[in-house]
Amino acid sequence: MTLGAPSRARLPGTRPAGAADEASASRHVREMFSRIAPRYDLLNHLLSLRFDVAWRNRLACRFRPLLARPDIRVLDICCGTGDLALSLAAEIRRANLSSPGQIVGGDFAHPMLIRAKKKAANASAGVQIEFLEADALSLPFADQSFDLITTAFGFRNLANYSAGLAEFYRVLRPGGSLAILEFTEPQNVVLGSAYRFYFRQILPRLGGIVSGSRQAYTYLPASVARFPKPTELAGMMKAGGFGEVAFERWMGGIVALHTGRCR
Repeated sequence: MTLGAPSRARLPGTRPAGAADEASASRHVREMFSRIAPRYDLLNHLLSLRFDVAWRNRLACRFRPLLARPDIRVLDICCGTGDLALSLAAEIRRANLSSPGQIVGGDFAHPMLIRAKKKAANASAGVQIEFLEADALSLPFADQSFDLITTAFGFRNLANYSAGLAEFYRVLRPGGSLAILEFTEPQNVVLGSAYRFYFRQILPRLGGIVSGSRQAYTYLPASVARFPKPTELAGMMKAGGFGEVAFERWMGGIVALHTGRCR
């Protein structure tokens, strides 16, 4: 199977092998991440050489002024085991607010949330963090509920990207911010070749051995190859009503941070 722009352009969202439509794609993703939850943190840190920790912390630092506002409400969607939510909580603690607000972590893979809650119980002192089951395509929140929505390496797994952006826009307050951190393919020819070799040859083997699910780590490089380019995702965000849309590539273009504001 060829992984390239034609496939990416045709798909409204992720399509794991065997998924024929949006409903089956969501089911496949939920089941896949539920299976690998016990080794998810270990593999994230191992396969990224712990750069995933630095990337999440950098995202949280980028929103330090917003996180320093009293009574801020943050939604970290597709939160996995809660690492980004905890990075955001650390920034709020640094502000030493008398009324530090709330962080909500949402994910539709229950085994991930079990681990997130355990980590938060040990590391979230002084900041209210709540983890709950939530589908990014049908968020269980009222309109205009949050000042900031973040998602790190989860947006790519949505069965419909435009529908996800519409939900984010719905639950953001006017002037609220959105941050999407995602993998992308480097533009540099040499780095891009090395990146694709690692992602397509090394990562599936190593991830499969450690997690017991090679399918999940074969899905990862395929999903990145099909995911919209940063310029394309920026266009989707603008089409979804977001203003001040921008993106920046990190680590030579391995990941990209996309930001926008609710009008």
